[in-house]
Formats: sequence, structure tokens, C-alpha cells
Amino acid sequence: MDQEPPELPSDLRELSALDLLRELGAEQIPHPGGTLLAHLRRVRAVLGEWGARPELCLAGLCHAFYGTDGFATALLPAERRAELAQAIGAEAEGIVYLYASCDRAVSQPVLADDGAGFRDRFTGRVHSPGRRLRQDFAELTAANELDLARRDPAFRAAYGPDLLSLFGRWRELLSEPARRECRAVLGGS
Repeated sequence: MDQEPPELPSDLRELSALDLLRELGAEQIPHPGGTLLAHLRRVRAVLGEWGARPELCLAGLCHAFYGTDGFATALLPAERRAELAQAIGAEAEGIVYLYASCDRAVSQPVLADDGAGFRDRFTGRVHSPGRRLRQDFAELTAANELDLARRDPAFRAAYGPDLLSLFGRWRELLSEPARRECRAVLGGS
């Protein structure tokens, strides 16, 4: 029976992820606030400041690998998930895939509801992620959107009220540091 090799420690997986991001051109892809790589590093840093576990921090660093419903540029097609999983581990890659696969219009409004459907935009499949994955998704979404709101006043003006409302509905899924920063950046009480 073939056994999978043990995963590398999170700091080595992060270095592996950074190497892969650079190899795939993330340093050259424009993104609000600089480049895609700069954005990904900021999202990872915020998650770390909020006390996220290593797998979620790694997912934050890699969250745009397959593109997203709001950022079409993909570094890898979803069919090549194994390559990212090898670099960052299966759990972190699973969070990345969940984030990238989200059909936002369908899934985000009901994310806080236990058993609610989550639509995969790649496959059309609807499933119900467990609470921990929904918490990871919410925390990663908050870190991502807050980075955009901090760097782009027009983005904050256009989307801030809706994001504040969304994150309010996700209150039970978000950590206290994330909730506090949502209020500080987006202007809620």
C-alpha cells in the first residue's frame, strides 16, 4: 500500500507556496495595491495577526490560485489541484478550492446558515460545507475584502456598506479580531 509522504512544517510549506507563486508569475499580475503576490502576502499576514491556524494562513497566501468569482485571473486551472496540495498540504488546498469555487451570489448570503447550499462555480455542484470550513471561508473573505477596502477608497465607498452587512450576518463565523477589523475598516459600530 502506498503511503502519502508526511506534510512539511507550515513554514516550509509557505516557502514552497511562495516559490510556486513566483514561478507562476504572481509578482507580475496587477492587483489593487500593487501586485497579486503583494495582495496575497497581505491577506496571509492579516490572518496571522488574527490568530488563524497555519492551514488557513497558507490558504490566505494562495487563495487566488484558481481565480475567484471576483478575480478571474488563475495561476493554475482547478484541474491541477494536486500541484498546489503538494506545496501547501491537502487541508490548506481544500480551503483554497472552496474559496475559489464559491458562486458568491448563491453561496455568500446563506453561508451562516447550517446546512445551507454552497454552489461550486466550477462544477455547478451544491454541497453543505461543515462549520469549520464555513468559518475558514468567512475569515478568508473578510481578510481579502478588507485588504481591498484599505487600499482603494473607491472600492470601500462602493462596496463597504454591503460588506459590513454581509460580515454582520456572518458574525458567528468570524473571529473577534476579524469582526473588530471589519468595523474599523468599513465604519460599523
